[in-house]
Amino acid sequence: MHLRRLNTLLGHLRMAYSSSASEGVLLETINNKGVITLNRPKALNSLNLAMIRAIYPKLKEWDADPSTSLVIIKAAGDKAFCAGGDIKAVTESGKRGDRLAKEFFYEEYILNHKIATMRKPYIALVNGISMGGGVGLSAHGRYRVATEKTLFAMPETGIGLFPDVGGGYVLPRMRGQLGVFLALTGFRLKGRDVHHAGYATHFIESKQIPELEKALLDLKQPTSDVVDDVISQFHNQCQLDTDKPFILEDQEEHIDRLFAADTMEDICHSLQGDGSEWATKQLEILRKMSPTSLKITLRQLREGARLDIEDDLQMEYRMSQGCIRGHDFYEGVRALLVDKDGSPRWIPATLEEVTPEIVDDHFRPVQNDLNLK
Repeated sequence: MHLRRLNTLLGHLRMAYSSSASEGVLLETINNKGVITLNRPKALNSLNLAMIRAIYPKLKEWDADPSTSLVIIKAAGDKAFCAGGDIKAVTESGKRGDRLAKEFFYEEYILNHKIATMRKPYIALVNGISMGGGVGLSAHGRYRVATEKTLFAMPETGIGLFPDVGGGYVLPRMRGQLGVFLALTGFRLKGRDVHHAGYATHFIESKQIPELEKALLDLKQPTSDVVDDVISQFHNQCQLDTDKPFILEDQEEHIDRLFAADTMEDICHSLQGDGSEWATKQLEILRKMSPTSLKITLRQLREGARLDIEDDLQMEYRMSQGCIRGHDFYEGVRALLVDKDGSPRWIPATLEEVTPEIVDDHFRPVQNDLNLK
């Protein structure tokens, strides 16, 4: 079951990243409120550099404008909020050695930071798939409204990357070792489970999205308290799946115990020693991931738990450039997006071969480093 879920996720990624880049975003001011609409539904609203460059200055403008009271971000279509960033273009750029491989991550993380530090209420209506870049556009905002159609995942270890866009800040702040488990395995959460896990702050039915948006846009004096009251009212009135237990409820104790170690070798040893059917499945999933990605991701989350958002994003920018210098990111994209054989050949091929020096190289300062302080 878990391997089928992983394959489904990879299918979503293929759809998201195969389309050509276009601006793909609508920016409107309605009733003195900013509205961002991600508008690439055929590409699952995947995020490209043109979109980043359109959204960031407008967010700065709205946040500084006294007449703008709040910002809503939503997406066209009902299949995806944003299924990730344009990693195919990034890896093609990295092979050529041109600037996009640096600029994409650099500017995306600056946008993530702006969202995290918005003074105005920032409301993400996350209806549909939200992975990678979509998480970066939503998870740092004050309000994240999920629906029964929401699918959340960070499957980057399966493509030779790591859960970036501030994942090193967000994931360790989920309860227990849940964020570590989600980051390493790419496990997907759907519907109300997204709220149970803490990615979403509120949950409503998808058919209520237009009504909630209208209620927010019609507010005359949308103070933070008023906005909170409106969204909470919709959330509290929603009875869909209220009696449904969290999908990982029975496993959370095992997750906290088996994913608590600070090395991947120890985590795998714990899973193997546990011997249960569930632990064995997780071990099978981890063995399909990039060993380098697994090791740098675990370190990212352990360090990110102690960092503020600025230092976390700086760390992640350095990690992104380490991946650009390396092998597995290109290989993961080849296997997923180019040849689509689903059989990446990771180098190094095992956790034991990923030396401390390889891991350290992903965390070292880089030229033109990202400094958000």
